[in-house]
Amino acid sequence: MKDDIGALWKELSSNLKTFILKKVGNEHDAEDILQDVFLKIFTNLDQLEDDDRIYAWIYKITRNTINDYYRRRRFRAEISDLPEEGLIKNDEDEIINELILCLKNMIESLPDKYKRAILLTELGGLTQKELARKLGMSISGAKSRVQRGRIMLKEKFFECCKFQFDGYGNIIEYQHKENSCKYC
Repeated sequence: MKDDIGALWKELSSNLKTFILKKVGNEHDAEDILQDVFLKIFTNLDQLEDDDRIYAWIYKITRNTINDYYRRRRFRAEISDLPEEGLIKNDEDEIINELILCLKNMIESLPDKYKRAILLTELGGLTQKELARKLGMSISGAKSRVQRGRIMLKEKFFECCKFQFDGYGNIIEYQHKENSCKYC
């Protein structure tokens, strides 16, 4: 069975699609996920050590692919999706909305390679491994690029504002520094 991907498709595609459809609720997305699953099966079949565990291995791939689908959907955003004006609901939201507006400008001011890394991972939902693959670089290079981008953003925030944090590290208050913020 392991050697014949066509036989695996005939045997499992219907059941896998039903399984996926129950999890995602959308026929088109279920088809796409099913295709991704079989692509992963095909490209990684040689890594399967125990032929008796092939079905468990395939369902694990399927569950992970469904999780990837939700992770991408949850974080799929672009910098243009950040609001131009804050939508103030209460005092806590006011702080967040003001910082979002600053963040948008700060991200735009990053050098292109760091801006792209931040947008693709933090707002676009890619993992650092996926970023490395997309940019054609090593995983450690991608991790470094994301980390440097985060550090640059943090420096810009602290250059611009004074923050007060609670015991859990949540921002409870902030103030713009006098005439030092070119982003907010």
